[in-house]
Amino acid sequence: MRLPDRHLADDLEKSVRMQFSIIVPVFNEAPLIRPFLQHLRERAPEAEIIVTDGGSSDGTDRLALGFCDQLVASDRGRARQMNTGARAARGDVLWFVHVDAEVPQGCLNEISRIMDDPNVVGGYFRIRLPRGLVYRLTDSFAHYAGILLRMRCGDHGIFCRRAAFLDIRVQYSERRIRVSPRRYEVVGRTRLTLAYGVIATLYVFGVPLSALARIYRRVCCKECEVIAPNA
Repeated sequence: MRLPDRHLADDLEKSVRMQFSIIVPVFNEAPLIRPFLQHLRERAPEAEIIVTDGGSSDGTDRLALGFCDQLVASDRGRARQMNTGARAARGDVLWFVHVDAEVPQGCLNEISRIMDDPNVVGGYFRIRLPRGLVYRLTDSFAHYAGILLRMRCGDHGIFCRRAAFLDIRVQYSERRIRVSPRRYEVVGRTRLTLAYGVIATLYVFGVPLSALARIYRRVCCKECEVIAPNA
């Protein structure tokens, strides 16, 4: 009988030892919720899956029943929903994932590998948008600008230790999490890429976060309200 590869066995042992809670904030995502949760269960079968619904009116919450471990009601707002899900989670590691993402194979083993370093409190995946020059520039810009500014967006699949509240060290994975281009398609690929670049530049020069939030809502959100209200 062939014994399992030592490194593979070590990875499996780590993923079993470390308990994961995946938190998915949603609002009016009826067409995506079941296929996504099925995909998530296939890629991360050992994890606890928590859906935090922000008051959907299209039956998203009902459709999620039976496809997740916990369905939690929350006030609308991605940050509020993520915090609500975190409070309900039982895992040692919290992983925040958007409903329109495609997580990579071996995702839990990859997170375990990163979190095995006791100095690391969390991390994230690099993003992968569809083919196209603007999209290649966008995901590269998002990666390196994020390193420079020490900030990340939810599309990156951020994960962290449950008990960690202060940033000791965050590590990124070279594995890619495939994200949906639906906001880019609605707002415009070039427009949204430039908007993100402008907001990042203004942040470097100390523009108040309240002003950046107003720019973001005006440029990046208005067109998405009807088609993708939780994008």
